[in-house]
Formats: sequence, structure tokens, C-alpha cells
Amino acid sequence: MINKIALIFGISGQDGAYLSKLLLSKGYSIYGVSRDILDCEFLSLKKLNIFDQVNLHSASLTNFNETFEIINKINPSEIYNLSGQSSVGLSFSHPVETFESITLGVTNILESLRMLKSSSRFYNASSSECFGDTNYMPANELTSFRPKSPYAVAKAAAHWQVLNYREGYGMFACSGILFNHESPLRPSKFVTSKVISTAVKISLGVEKSLFLGDLSIYRDWGWAPDYVEAMWLMLQQQKPDDYVIATGKSYTLEDFVRMTFLELNLDWKNFVAFNSELFRPSEIKYSCGDATKAKLKLGWNTVNTLPEIIKLLVKYEKTKQLSE
Repeated sequence: MINKIALIFGISGQDGAYLSKLLLSKGYSIYGVSRDILDCEFLSLKKLNIFDQVNLHSASLTNFNETFEIINKINPSEIYNLSGQSSVGLSFSHPVETFESITLGVTNILESLRMLKSSSRFYNASSSECFGDTNYMPANELTSFRPKSPYAVAKAAAHWQVLNYREGYGMFACSGILFNHESPLRPSKFVTSKVISTAVKISLGVEKSLFLGDLSIYRDWGWAPDYVEAMWLMLQQQKPDDYVIATGKSYTLEDFVRMTFLELNLDWKNFVAFNSELFRPSEIKYSCGDATKAKLKLGWNTVNTLPEIIKLLVKYEKTKQLSE
């Protein structure tokens, strides 16, 4: 068992909860930060039955003094930054909030570490959205960034900030360029959660239709519990580096919808309708990742493929709705 202290910014989300569960199993002491712990229900931590095993603190990453003080007070072995506005769709209507929450948050952590001369190892959640459209080729760590949303622009800026502090100040700072990853803890604002939830409701006779936008987009979907292990592995290496985390296989949103309804013995074409208002101003048509570097250097590999993921999500959602 490892006797380390982990500080997780953004602990209330999907990845924060699964990462906490993983680190607890390895003997870490967990300190989690949320903007206001009195105003947050921490449902993800509670669903994983680990809420009482983490130490929670209030702090805003966009406030340098609060960020500096929490890092100085806890003096963690490892810091994981999973915070910031996380919805690509929402970033089009809230670009300033999105940019500030992502870029300023990362800079405040890095600058705090520099000023404290801290030896803490730092993980930053980068994003596959930075690549934009990968042109029917899997993206790796050398693929150019071509962001197509305010969210992606912010994530790209944060990614380069991490690299600059690593090279300029010798920090152990890594970015995980994670492609889409799902779980039962995925918030309802994401289209995958909407598809699973509505399809199950249709199968139970609660809903009649599912409204969606562009079904032709391709995404590389993985399983969140697999992906948080890659985050931890990055901070256990001798040297800091950046890694793409992905399954290497892309499916269309239509494939996702079809497989979901098929799992419920339904034909999706009888229930799905299109809503032009759900189309984004700029959309990535094809996204796929190449995690060869992570497999070779970290020894990481994804366990669950999309068909298996959909089975797990449908089973969970059906059990949840039947119990309500």
C-alpha cells in the first residue's frame, strides 16, 4: 500500500470520483477541492460509497490566493486537475467562463507550485477536443492541434502552459489527452447520457421520442474507470510526459444509438427524431486516438470496448429507473 497524499481539483465530477476510488484502493489520503463544498451534493462520490473517505475543501481555481493556500496547506505528493467547465456544447454559449475556468485554473496551480518550490507531481486533464477533426486518422502525441470550440481552444492553451512550465522550470507536470470516456456517473448534459437515459425510458413506456442532432459524427468512446488508471500511471513514471488515452476505434453517434436501442430490443429508427437546434456552430466530424505510447511506456490498456460499455450503461440505467 502507498502512503501518499493526493489533491484533486474537480473531485465532484465523474473522473474525480473514479480517481478517488482508485487512489483510496492504493492507500492514498485524498483531499478534494470544489468551489463550494456546502453547495455541492457530491453525488458521484456518494454513488461510489467513498464520500466519507475523502477530505473536502472549498477553493476556486480562478482565485490565485485560494489555490496557493490550499496547495501550501496540504503539501500533496500528487495533484490532479480535473476541474473547469467541461461541456463542449455549453462552451459556445459561455466562452469567457469556459476559457477562464480552464486556462486560469491551470496557470494558478503551476504558478503556485513554482513559487512554493514544490516537488508535487502534477497531472492536468487535457482533451482530445484539442485535435479537432483527425481526418479519419488516429491522433497521437505528435498530431497538430486544430481546436474547433471555445472549450477546445481553452484546453489547448492549458496544455501548452503545462508544457512550458515543465520545460522552463523542470516541473513534473503531465497532460493526459483523453478521448471520450463514459460511465454511469456521466452528467446528463452529455449526449451519451441523454441517449442511454431516454432509450431506457422509451423501453419502459415513459418517453416516446429521442431528439438528437448530427448522428454522423465519429467518436472514440472509452470507459472512465479504465482512463483514470492512466492518469495515475503518468505520475508514477521517472520522467514527466504527455500521453494520448483512447481505445483506437471510432464509432458514429448513430452506431451508439443503434447499439443502445438494440440492447433494449428496439429499432432506433422508430423513436429517434432530429432537432436542428442541437447542431453546434462548429462540429468535429471524426475523432480517434492512438494510445500506442501509453501502452508501451505506461503499460496501460483499455479494458472495455463500446459494445461492452453500452451493455453496462443500459443495465445500470434500467436498474436505476426501475428502482425510482
